[in-house]
Amino acid sequence: MAKKILMVGWHPTVVDYAKYPGLTAEKLEAGLRADEKKLNDQGYEASIGFIFSGATATDQLTETLKAEAFDVVLIGAGVRKDDDHFLVFETLVNVIHEHAPKARIAFNTGPTDSVEAIERWA
Repeated sequence: MAKKILMVGWHPTVVDYAKYPGLTAEKLEAGLRADEKKLNDQGYEASIGFIFSGATATDQLTETLKAEAFDVVLIGAGVRKDDDHFLVFETLVNVIHEHAPKARIAFNTGPTDSVEAIERWA
């Protein structure tokens, strides 16, 4: 049975790219989709759970976790490493703890190393 993976992060249309020189919405999505494909090609059932705002992120993730059980939930670097989103990050960790207590939690460092982060915990 394939392990189910959820990668959570900002939708490319809502990221403040001024904070990430050289990164664009297209590059971000391409990196994330490439990692999603690589995980699926390796036999995982991986999907991306884009969040659109701090105000809706908790509800979005809660709904996703109630609908399916995941073995690993990754929270992306754009949420985790940006001090402006610290409270969103903290809240998402607690949502995972509450609604997917058996899931491992992983963190990437950018849009192209999600596979390595997942493989540490899958």
